[in-house]
Order: sequence, then C-alpha cells, then structure tokens
Amino acid sequence: MSVPDKLHVAVLMGGWSAEREVSLSSGKGIAEALESLGHQVTCVDMDRNVAQVLAGIRPDVVFNALHGTPGEDGTVQGMLDLMQIPYTHSGVETSVIAIDKELTKMVLVPHGIRMPEGRIIESESLYSEDPMPRPYVLKPVNEGSSVGVAIVTDQGNYGNPIGRDVAGPWQKFERLLAEPFVKGHELTVAVLGEEALAVTELKPTQGFYDYDAKYTDGLTQHVCPAEIPDDIRDAAMEMALQAHRLLGCKGTSRSDFRWDDERGVEGLYLLEVNTQPGMTPLSLVPEQAKYRGLSYAELVQRIIDEALKGGGG
Repeated sequence: MSVPDKLHVAVLMGGWSAEREVSLSSGKGIAEALESLGHQVTCVDMDRNVAQVLAGIRPDVVFNALHGTPGEDGTVQGMLDLMQIPYTHSGVETSVIAIDKELTKMVLVPHGIRMPEGRIIESESLYSEDPMPRPYVLKPVNEGSSVGVAIVTDQGNYGNPIGRDVAGPWQKFERLLAEPFVKGHELTVAVLGEEALAVTELKPTQGFYDYDAKYTDGLTQHVCPAEIPDDIRDAAMEMALQAHRLLGCKGTSRSDFRWDDERGVEGLYLLEVNTQPGMTPLSLVPEQAKYRGLSYAELVQRIIDEALKGGGG
C-alpha cells in the first residue's frame, strides 16, 4: 500500500442509539488503524454539541463510525453537508432510504431485486391477531444490527395470540415491519467501492443471528467464503452490487440475505442494505476485505479515499 497523504481525521462514534457500544468498538479500531497510517486522529463521542466540536477541531474528513440513528439515517450527513466537511459512507438521500426497510423495498423491488413481501403494522395490533401466517419475522422499520428483531412461530414462547405479558424485543417500537420467515441460510455480502467482496454464511450456535449473536464472540460461526453453489454466490454478489448502486451507496455497504436452498436461486432474498457496516473485531466487512487481501488499515484507508473523491461528503 502506498503511503497516504497525512490527514486530520475526526472519528465520529458512540452517540445515543441502541447500537452505541458497537459504534464505540468500531470507532476504536478505526482510530487505531488511522494512527498506524500516520494520520492525526481526533475521536468524537457524539453528543448534542457535535457541530460545535467539529467546527472547533476543523478536520479534513470525518470517518462516520456511528450506527443507527441519528448517524446512519441522514441526520448527521445533512449536518456535515451544511458544514462542508467531507465524510465517509453514504450521503443524505441514500441514508434516509436505506435505513427505512419499507423505502428500501420501494426502490429495489421494481428493479427485480427479490425481497420478502411484508407489511407495516402497529406493534399494539400484535396482541389481537397475527399480521400474517406463522412463521413470520418482526423487525423495527428503522433500526440495524438486528435490534428488536423477533421470529414468531407456532412453537415459540410468545403465545398465540402474542400475550401482553410476554417480553418481546419489539416492545420499544410503535411501528414494525412484518415479513414471512425465509427458512434456510443466513448470507451476507460486503461491497467496497464498486466491487462485491465475497459471500459469508453466518451460522449461529443457537437461535438466530440477532444482536447478541452478531457481537458476542463464539455465538456465530462465520464461513468465508460461504460453502454454497457458484450460482448462488454469483447471484448474491450481483444483487448486493446492484442494490449498492441503485440506492447510491458510497464507500462500503453490506447486504444481508436469506437463502432457501430447496428453491435454488429463486430462494435467495435480500433482507436489507446496511450503509454503515460495523468495523468491530467480529464485523463482516473487515473479514471479507481480509479474504480479498486487504488489511484492516488498508480497508479504512480505502473508505477515506472514497470520501475524499466524492463519497459521503
């Protein structure tokens, strides 16, 4: 890797979303990588005075390591645009659309990208009737990292109908997306710049790939590259790249899939596109980049380079 120009990089991390701890872990790794490359780094744990802080330190570029709202939904992106500070990852419009699972479907499905048919419901309605035949998945409309996701089955512990006294992960959210559960394999594809990197299969040791499984060492086996047929690999990588382009993603994104292996390519469904994937020691984008020969530091530098040539900012 050639020696990069030395920059003052503000790593924006933390914040107050449900994914705060993940963001802090991502930000720590990013800051260490940037320092190893010789950049000047200022870590900023975002609070309500973040604009004042950034105006005071005047960085050359912001590495946006926030996850969830308001760092991933277009809010911080709009602020940085107004301040004319370049930043990593996607811009305002893309961020607004991609964090909203309903809007994402409205953009991608008309272009032939297969996604599960779903419907938006009020969480209160769950206590009177199921929104669709079981098994189905409940997820918040505007959250990432599988925050608030539940799989409702006939054999589950939620009751039928769901009981008010049941502790369900959806209870913090007023609006939910209900989707049919796609049985089979959990796959994910990272896109860096204009290239899909690889397909990873995620095999939780118990339950499903929820927030704890994502960020607790030992709870999920990552198989990279996934041991799947070539046509499924190629289809997943093409769908991820197409989604990245259609949504206007910049820098890096990660697309998550479910694959019903009894149905071949027709059983491959895109679930969502994450515009600011995790960069923790257990995260999938660094893992796929490593498989493709990029070190963590080289990956971080590539994301910075994308921002400075017209990425997020």
